[in-house]
Amino acid sequence: MKAKLEIHQIALLLIVSLLIFQHAQATSPQTCEDSSSAAGKCHDKRQALTLKLIAIVAILATSMIGVCLPIFSRSVPALKPDTNMFVIVKAFASGVILATGYMHVLPDSFDDLMSECLPENPWRKFPFTTFVAMLSAVATLMVDSFAMSFYRKRFAQNGVRGCKDEGLEMEKQHGMKGDDDDHDGSRLLRHRVVAQVLEMGIVVHSVVIGLSMGASNNQCTIRPLVAALCFHQMFEGMGLGGCILQADYGAKMKAIMVFFFSITTPFGIALGMGLSNVYKDNSPTALIVVGLLNASSAGLLNYMALVDLLGADFMGPKLQESPKLQVYAYIAVLLGVGGMSLMAKWA
Repeated sequence: MKAKLEIHQIALLLIVSLLIFQHAQATSPQTCEDSSSAAGKCHDKRQALTLKLIAIVAILATSMIGVCLPIFSRSVPALKPDTNMFVIVKAFASGVILATGYMHVLPDSFDDLMSECLPENPWRKFPFTTFVAMLSAVATLMVDSFAMSFYRKRFAQNGVRGCKDEGLEMEKQHGMKGDDDDHDGSRLLRHRVVAQVLEMGIVVHSVVIGLSMGASNNQCTIRPLVAALCFHQMFEGMGLGGCILQADYGAKMKAIMVFFFSITTPFGIALGMGLSNVYKDNSPTALIVVGLLNASSAGLLNYMALVDLLGADFMGPKLQESPKLQVYAYIAVLLGVGGMSLMAKWA
């Protein structure tokens, strides 16, 4: 129940933020001169609309495929969470998430907050992007830590309540197995916290990406973005799907998390299309709001990729006990990082 409430709270927060953003755009007359708005072969509103509709369908489909592949991999013995192949695939997807933060989201934030359309003081006098990303990483650590403390306490209370009358009997029957159960329960709670926090960061930057595409009428920019975002959503979804699988949620909770991941970028595109008359991506308000959101998302994604995904796996017993598997996993990480970095040329 708590997990479901948190997902709904995230959705409510995003909706409220976007409504505030829409109001700010409608009431902010200040815009920087937009050289891209000049008539030319790359600015065809009708063709751009067609590409955006194609993007909504294509990105929705690839997002669902990417996030669902790990979830349904239980039916494939070679891709179960305790297999070497799953570890390698997850390492690749974690590399994609890491590169998303460093190569896509963070540079976008620098571009926005260091734009010539903003006053030099304070925006180019202080590195707001790295400052906000740093605070976001610390805030993610706090959420990670407090959420684990809360769930551990609740898990322990429920365990005591359920086993109060049978504690001695279970101790006799299972011996030290209770400690193993506690460890497994703690690990499961950890996976659930990781899955929820990771989804929160992905949802934020996915809406921002979609919003920018939806508001653009430059088909020369949109066309390569469609392919790049499909690749991005596919493999980022695989990383999230792996976390959802390890969290061992019920079918309803899995469906909710898959839905939110899959729909956010198409929702952002549709929102950008609806706000195209009032949304100007080079207005001071847009640059500040989007820049700060991107910086926050980058800090969260970078922390999650390095600490909760790559760090946890590479320092875990499975990889530590097998140097050969470590090498394969590192190669997978580099392939994920390299592929996503290459996408930065178009996305």
